[in-house]
Amino acid sequence: MKKIVSAVICLLVIAIASAYGQEYETKRARMVETQLVRRGITDGAVLRAMRTVPRHRLVPETYVKSAYDDRPLAIGYGQTISQPFIVAYMTELLMLEPDDRVLEIGTGSGYQAAVLAEIIGEVYSIEIVPELAKAAGERILSLGYDNIRTKNADGYHGWEEYAPFDAIIVTAAAEHIPPPLIRQLKDGGKMVIPVGSPFFTQSLMLVEKKEGRTTTKNMMPVIFVPFTRVK
Repeated sequence: MKKIVSAVICLLVIAIASAYGQEYETKRARMVETQLVRRGITDGAVLRAMRTVPRHRLVPETYVKSAYDDRPLAIGYGQTISQPFIVAYMTELLMLEPDDRVLEIGTGSGYQAAVLAEIIGEVYSIEIVPELAKAAGERILSLGYDNIRTKNADGYHGWEEYAPFDAIIVTAAAEHIPPPLIRQLKDGGKMVIPVGSPFFTQSLMLVEKKEGRTTTKNMMPVIFVPFTRVK
């Protein structure tokens, strides 16, 4: 009798887990169609990554039910995870190739790093807030991403050890483009970074480096949390 009860409980747990997973798969598919495709995201690799990464497992428990909403979410310590469209748009601007190596400044919850990891070979991600860096690293490992390397540091200085990078993505608003990041960008590479004053509308800039020279292009107005530095 005990074995039968145990088997029934096991089946119920499996059924509940399956329904739970299906719920979020449906929400994720709807997010891609309504928030990304309808707004002009066309890169197939980006759309596949956004359909694949379980965003609900990369946000604080309080916001799990809101993970696929069309808005940024607080992740603690004054930081946020960007709305899905902004993540997809910034990723698409980089025009990534499978063998690319990308530096991310601002790991946050680990979501952007996971999206990148679905598209490219190597992701290097820096987070200045120790608690966020630790939590994101644990989430990334729990999801099985072995092509993401993270560290707790001041992202302004980049990650010289692994430079140059094919692309760099910055997920916090800087008052200027950090020179170390430009130096660590490979010739022919691209960087996406919000630039402007904290707590005001900023400009999302696309930076391209060719033959040692850089050009910048203002892509759209955005509002990001400030780029934090070590004091």
